[in-house]
This record gives sequence, structure tokens and C-alpha cells, in this order.
Amino acid sequence: MSRNDWFRHLMDMTDPATETFVAHRALLFTVAYEMLGSAADAEDVVQETWLKWTGVDLSSVRDQRAYLVTIATRQALGRLRVLGRRKETYVGPWLPEPLLTAPDVAEDVELADSLSTAMLLVLETLTPTERAVFVLREVFAFDYAEVAEAVGKTQAAVRQIAHRAREHVAARRPRGTASQEQTKGAMAAFQRAIDNGDLQGLLDLLAPDVVLLADGGGVIQAMPRPLLGAEKLVRFYAAILRNFGSIMTLEPAQANGCPVFLAYLDGTLDGVMSMKVEDNLITELYYVRNPEKLSRLTEETALSREL
Repeated sequence: MSRNDWFRHLMDMTDPATETFVAHRALLFTVAYEMLGSAADAEDVVQETWLKWTGVDLSSVRDQRAYLVTIATRQALGRLRVLGRRKETYVGPWLPEPLLTAPDVAEDVELADSLSTAMLLVLETLTPTERAVFVLREVFAFDYAEVAEAVGKTQAAVRQIAHRAREHVAARRPRGTASQEQTKGAMAAFQRAIDNGDLQGLLDLLAPDVVLLADGGGVIQAMPRPLLGAEKLVRFYAAILRNFGSIMTLEPAQANGCPVFLAYLDGTLDGVMSMKVEDNLITELYYVRNPEKLSRLTEETALSREL
């Protein structure tokens, strides 16, 4: 049974356990995705959570939402450790899987920030337990007792882990990051420069130490290493324009609650581009080209914090 067929089957069921699960499904997926950066693995976590939930005596559960999140967190922690081993052999830079999202995700500023490519890459530098604690506490505002239950630690230990994770993230969180409107402005200027072949205009938008990360996953051609420096990026885009300028289009969209471009070559989706803007300059560009990470870009994904 496919994931869509499985969920449609759940929607047709009317027992209390299923109704509770369906009501919190978007939250469970969001928690799992924030921990894993992979929609496919997050969906697997949601299905595993459902299988465990069906064996629970609901009369013994005081807070069904917290209980479900605990199951999902433990499943995600196990999967996160497996993913870590996979990433050690991943070909080229690894970037999180982009998800088309509705405007309401962008309106939740904290959720959108936590889902951005830049933040998900920061979360990649945490240990699995630190990541789980940070996500549950800082993004979803679970109390320390609930977080402790979810990760199987004491509250005292969780407080220490949360403090350590916050310091780690704060040290790596971008300073002077632009608002969504400022980012959209930078993206519009980027698109004009690309459309007009204005290489000087493009150079003026880039920070001197700008970096481009491209994820092909070894499935499709992409740069095997980050490309660093404004002049190198301009030369790279000059080559792109020479070879593909006549068939390349950039379509603005919303992914992970943030503005992105869907890049098309001759009408076929080639990848998703997002960027980080600081102090009115583009400091990082992310391009996901791995076709295995583009499969969910046909419809919006429901994401929720349920605060």
C-alpha cells in the first residue's frame, strides 16, 4: 500500500485511536522531518508511529498528543543514527529534502525559520539526542518533562542537553538574517540578473565569501564540493547561461516555509534553489538536484506545530 493510499485508508476509519492519530499527523510528520531532513524517512516514522499507536491502551494515556510525539521521536532517533551512517558515504554535499508548503507555514516565523535549509544544516551538526531535545523544546515548546520522556533521559539531563544545544545553534545561527520580504527582494534581483545575463549585477548581490552547495546525491551530475567565492560563482553562472540560458527558467515558490526558485530546463524540473541573505547580500545558495529529493514537489505538504 502506497503512503497516499495508507493515509486515505486512515481517513476512512472512525475509531477514537485513528481519529486522534489523524488529528496529529501533520505535527508528527513535522517533528520527524525537523529531526531527519528527509520527507521519505519522516513518512516512514509516521507509519511506524501508527503501528505502535494501534497497540496502545488509550485508557492509560493521559496526554495523547505528547504520547504520539514520544513514539515518533523515539522512532526518528533510531532512524537518525542510520541516516548518519548513510551520509558518511553520500556523494557530494547533502542538503535536506525540499517540501512545497502553504502560506500559513511562512506566516509562522519560528516554524519557517526552523525549516529553512540553513537551520536544518545547523541542526545536522548536533548529536541525535541534542537535535531531538532542541527540536521538541525550542521549536515545538514541549516542557522538560515531556522532552525527557520522549528521549529517555532525566529532566536534569535534558536541561543540560537543551542548554548545550542552544549554545551550539546560537554560535552557528546566521547573524543579521533577512526577513522573508528582504529575501524575496534579493531573489527578484537575482532572477533579473540571470534573465538579463547581467553578471556585474549578479556579482553585486553576492557576499565576497558566498558559498554554493549543490546536491545531486551521485544520482545526477552536481558539483562534488562547495563552490566558494563571489567571482567563482559568477563564472559558474556565466557558463550556465552560455549553455542553458535559452531553456532555463526560474519560478518563484514556497518550500519549507521560505521563498525558493523551482528551476526548469526546457520545461522539466531540474532542481530547487534557496538562499540565505544576510545584510542585504546573498551568503549561501543551495541547489537540490537529486531527483530522489524532488518527488514531493507536485503538491503542498501539511506542516504544523499545533501550539
